[in-house]
Amino acid sequence: MAPATALRVVALCLVCATAVRQGLGMRTVNAIYGDTIIIPCDLDIPKSLLFGKWKYELADGSRQFVATRAVAKPIAQYDDVPEYKDRLYMTENFTLFIINASITDQKKFVCMLVVEDNVFEAPTVVKVFKQPIKPEIVTQANFIETGRLNMLGECIARDSYPESNLTWYKNGKLLKEVNETVIIDFQRDRDQASGLYTTKSSLQYMPTKDDLNADFTCIVVYEMPGQKESSVSEPAVFDVYYPTEKVTIQILSPTKSIKEGDNITLKCIGNGNPPPQEYLFYTPGQQEGISISNNYTLTDVKRNATGDYKCSLTDQNMLASTTVTVHYLDLSLTPSGEVTKQIGEILPVSCTASSSRNVSVVWTKDKNKLRFSPSFTSLRYQDAGNYVCETVLTEVEGLKKRKTLTLIVEGKPQLKMTKKSNSDGKSKTVTCSVEGYPMPVVQWTSMGGGGIANKTEESSYINGKFESKIIIAPEDNVTLTCIAENKLDRSIASMNVSAISIPEQDEPEDKSDENKEKVNDQAKLIVGIVVGLLLAALVAGIAYWLYMKKSKSASKHVGKELGNTEENKKLEENNHKSEA
Repeated sequence: MAPATALRVVALCLVCATAVRQGLGMRTVNAIYGDTIIIPCDLDIPKSLLFGKWKYELADGSRQFVATRAVAKPIAQYDDVPEYKDRLYMTENFTLFIINASITDQKKFVCMLVVEDNVFEAPTVVKVFKQPIKPEIVTQANFIETGRLNMLGECIARDSYPESNLTWYKNGKLLKEVNETVIIDFQRDRDQASGLYTTKSSLQYMPTKDDLNADFTCIVVYEMPGQKESSVSEPAVFDVYYPTEKVTIQILSPTKSIKEGDNITLKCIGNGNPPPQEYLFYTPGQQEGISISNNYTLTDVKRNATGDYKCSLTDQNMLASTTVTVHYLDLSLTPSGEVTKQIGEILPVSCTASSSRNVSVVWTKDKNKLRFSPSFTSLRYQDAGNYVCETVLTEVEGLKKRKTLTLIVEGKPQLKMTKKSNSDGKSKTVTCSVEGYPMPVVQWTSMGGGGIANKTEESSYINGKFESKIIIAPEDNVTLTCIAENKLDRSIASMNVSAISIPEQDEPEDKSDENKEKVNDQAKLIVGIVVGLLLAALVAGIAYWLYMKKSKSASKHVGKELGNTEENKKLEENNHKSEA
């Protein structure tokens, strides 16, 4: 640019400093204290632009230039203004950035675009806002008393801009001034260095006893860009002192209901604040009171502690009473513990409950609930088990009683033996059914030919019964013996098993004792008949032998006489047949 032209441009800048482009209004930029202020240049950039400048207006009406950017130079130039040192930055489109916004930045800034023959200006007003620190209630009273005006405390909201307002609330409701009951003082200070405001408000208040535990708060209302906002203090709660008008007595117990063995505390309370420190306490039937602070403790209470308990103030005619009920629960089981009986015996069982309330008993056997109380007129093995008689006083937590009967039913071993042919046609299964308790030990023995095809197999032992089985493949007739023994006795049973080559009728496994006795009787009858027939045949054979001996002598004599050899031969053959 020629020197003459430059001088002309400067002169235009000085003469036209207040010129604003036609049709443009004034922009307002809102900034938050401590943030970066962004001020756009509210002008269209002309093609013939030489440079752009930013300035601001001083309080006396003068102007201060702060930044310049020439089109021909890539870097902006910043004026030596102490308050904006190292705080400014101007972009290529002439937007001005001011970092770390302060209250002093709240002024009017002007963007100037200079061409060869004109200057265009666009003013922007900067407003700075500062949210106050959260309000705090300080110098709070330790307690407040009914019947007089009390200074509750002072609420302070520091460092706000612009000015803020404080209001007081009780339990969320606005407090307004009331003569001699509510007095509110207000004060506002400004820090000259920062320009920020501190707002204070004190509260004097005449409480009632209903104000005990009331929440007193203060709220600061302040202005932020485009709206008003608020912040509330932490609540202040004051202890309210008032005189006693009534005495009550309370039962302090870890549970709602009291049972034998509990520790309980009876507490006297006056409704004044602070409460009285001394009371008179009366136990059931006592006329003379016991002086106590406020608590009377009963340890390991029994059922005879049930009754009315009273307390009163020592210097006032105020009396309070309460009824203490000590619950109890007794349970008796006969017999109990471990009981051993023999199978078939009678065992009466009795479980009786006694309580401060009506209760019923519940029976379980091996954790299974029973519909009826157990009673045994003839004990069986399946009657053995763990029986529990239990009762609960549902109104009293933890009041439960239970008694246990462990019943053992013993019996000597009883045996039944059965047999059957297996489907493979090569073996037979012999079963020994055993009944008895304690569980008998079973042994097998055999007499005769044959071998055991596999090991002895035993079923589960249930209700005093189980089965022991063996599989045998006898080549000859064999006698198997089952021996069962427990601590009470020993039982033996035997069974004949014919060889595999000899078919035999299988016996059902569940043959009853009655059927077995019938079979045994039939067998005995058959054996008797056979023995009788054998004896008769023996007698007949002896007679026949004597007869034949006599006949042979006669035959020989006749043969000699007659010489009939053929008849003698026939007679001898007949004799041989008879002997056979």
